[in-house]
Amino acid sequence: LNCHYRTELHLQTTAQHNHSFNGHHVNYHNSDSSNKMLRIHPIIVVVALCHATLASPKPGNSAGEYISETGFYQSITLTDDKPLCEMRSDFQDISVVNSEHYGKILVLDGVIQLTEKDADSYNEMMTHPAMFSHPNPKRVLVVGGGDGYVLSEVLKHPEVEHVDHVDLDGDVIDVCRDHFSWGHAWDDKRVKLHVADGAAFVKNATAGSYDVIIQDSSDPYTWEENGEKIDLPSKTLYSDEHFVHISRALGSNGVFSFQAETFNIESDLEGIVEWRNRALSVGFKDARYGSISISSYPTGQIGFLLCRKSPQTAPDTAEIASRYQRIVGLGRATSYYQPKLQESAFSLPLWVERRIYEDPSSSSCADPTQRF
Repeated sequence: LNCHYRTELHLQTTAQHNHSFNGHHVNYHNSDSSNKMLRIHPIIVVVALCHATLASPKPGNSAGEYISETGFYQSITLTDDKPLCEMRSDFQDISVVNSEHYGKILVLDGVIQLTEKDADSYNEMMTHPAMFSHPNPKRVLVVGGGDGYVLSEVLKHPEVEHVDHVDLDGDVIDVCRDHFSWGHAWDDKRVKLHVADGAAFVKNATAGSYDVIIQDSSDPYTWEENGEKIDLPSKTLYSDEHFVHISRALGSNGVFSFQAETFNIESDLEGIVEWRNRALSVGFKDARYGSISISSYPTGQIGFLLCRKSPQTAPDTAEIASRYQRIVGLGRATSYYQPKLQESAFSLPLWVERRIYEDPSSSSCADPTQRF
């Protein structure tokens, strides 16, 4: 959520239209006979947030994503209610819409960021494995995550004394304050909010000033239909220079957790291997990919890379269990994370493990027809 890319074209729709763009063929059914402007994002993500259906079995409101690299498409049916929020910030379109099964949904530039139903899985796993990997996480930096959910999870840890939260778009923060139950997180006296560029903030941070850094950023790149790779603004948050600054900003036993895409898309899997090697090259002693199950994200799976400067100082299983029970006792229980996931989240399918850790140069492991 710290950096965003925006490409759109405008199509005038009437009751029913058939449109083809950028190699994607999409059918729209408009239950409102009045003309509307429908914004379509043609590179990887396709979204409809008006009275429309994208390849849906029946008319209705829906938000959907189509990934040309895999031919994968999914959508979430929305209610007929008007969006709870629709606005344009200096950087992007911001919407909050309703779904019967997924609750409120935050959408930025046509891309689903989170739903009330399963936002716990991603945000708890981005946060707690990192926090429990540090013996005493007092000072924390959150880069991105303008929805505030990661921040709210960090604050569950009683060891935390100070959190710097940096996000580029203050309007996203304001919207989420008003529309989501965790929006009070910024009111905690331990939090200092910085509406600023995340990469620049890290670059200027004092050496050794943080115990844990969590980077909840958007995708660093996408792909055209012709196979051309398109770099997005958040690529800088995955660069060698940025990783060097992250490592410098952390203490001697610091921990870095960052969003690392899904292993089910080949280009993402290549990115996982690249980012892991980059983290190791700047001084982290280990970098492990953890998997998260989340139904509202494409392929139902996403992950994070957990990077540690001093793995030998990490708490043991008993200490993690004790600290977790303290959180529960304070009324701050989680709903997805549990201490068992501190290890089991890193147990991957064999072909993924081989690709990431054993033979990153081999692409055959990503082909399901060559796994046997």
